[in-house]
Amino acid sequence: MKELTKIITASRKGPKVLVMAGVHGDEYEPVVAALELADALPSLLTAGSVQLLTLASAGAYEAVSRFGADGLDMARRCPGAADGSSTDQAAYAASALIRAADYLIDMHTGGLTYDIFPLAGYMLHPVQEILQQQQQMALAANLPLVWGTDFRPDGRTLSVARDHGIPAIYLEYGGGTGFRREVAEAYRQGVTNILRHLGMISGHAVVQPAAERYWVEDHRTDSGFLQGKMPAPAEGIFIADVKTGNIVAAGSRWGVIIDPYTGSSTPVYTDAGGLVFLLRTMVKVKKGDALGGVLPISQPGKIVI
Repeated sequence: MKELTKIITASRKGPKVLVMAGVHGDEYEPVVAALELADALPSLLTAGSVQLLTLASAGAYEAVSRFGADGLDMARRCPGAADGSSTDQAAYAASALIRAADYLIDMHTGGLTYDIFPLAGYMLHPVQEILQQQQQMALAANLPLVWGTDFRPDGRTLSVARDHGIPAIYLEYGGGTGFRREVAEAYRQGVTNILRHLGMISGHAVVQPAAERYWVEDHRTDSGFLQGKMPAPAEGIFIADVKTGNIVAAGSRWGVIIDPYTGSSTPVYTDAGGLVFLLRTMVKVKKGDALGGVLPISQPGKIVI
């Protein structure tokens, strides 16, 4: 097994931060961002240590999939099992690293299936001090959307952090086919700024004003479950009429699904008004597949649901 973990340690004591990439095997920009951080941080880090898990699920990477060779999603199997399947073993190893950290940053994209508006997310932790630390980390990532969601789901990297009192955020940006250099660059800059915010890199963190960002905190059950949003009413070829970052009205047209056998088409309409933050890019859809998502915010500022 190739070495997939890199540790950078400064001369002064400070926090231990775990930065993760490659939980899903079809999300490539986070992996490149982690490798670039491994090259850049030795000359930047002045306190504490950063552990970079550059490819959390090598099995999913080899399968070019969200899922490992065992058909399991590591993002639903944490804390895993040492004697389990390959994905459970990867989840077990990653969870051990999370428990040993003081902070967690888990980097993702929409993979091959979705395009995601750039966001920093966190669970709405019931402990106020941890929640505030997560909010500050998410803001320091300097992405245009900040999203707090239901803290109760299990099986996630963030739920392992939640259960051990570790402030944790995740980053989402982009997806689809091809490599997006701007995603890797945004992640490299965002993580560097978070480390500066934590006092691990010299200088003051530059944080874009919260009032200039979209910021949604949604306490509803499973509010962060992307795969359950806007289920397709039919099977066929999905053609979107919107893009991530658009502001749409409730009931406006989202796109159309064309049945290649009959030539019939099924229009799709938004189930809410607001910011398009999630959009399916995989063209072939089955009935029930998530076609995208809208957050109920139409201008910068913070709303709580």
